[in-house]
Amino acid sequence: MGFLRSGAPTELFDRVTAFRQGPKETGFVDGQNVAIEESSETDRLPLLVADLLRRHTALIVGNTPAALAAKAATSTIPIIFVTGADPVQFGFGGNATGISFISVELTAKQLGLA
Repeated sequence: MGFLRSGAPTELFDRVTAFRQGPKETGFVDGQNVAIEESSETDRLPLLVADLLRRHTALIVGNTPAALAAKAATSTIPIIFVTGADPVQFGFGGNATGISFISVELTAKQLGLA
């Protein structure tokens, strides 16, 4: 399993720390049977995905930029994404599934209701 995420270093720390705890509780250990790659540089994501593919990763988890890089690199390895946008607009489907917090559209509707 590989976990990729791009974003601000403080965001990375909080979410990666949380991500490490969950798998650890079920026997997955970073560096043994799970690879957790952290990067605040979106342009490095294709290189990190390529590295995961070389390691014969069985599953890739990531935010929108990471999942897009993974989707561009493989159509067979399952990808789980978390996005704040419409996943259909990004072309997710096929081997990519996940959850969307469509916050942009909801924010406008919430303001309209207020």
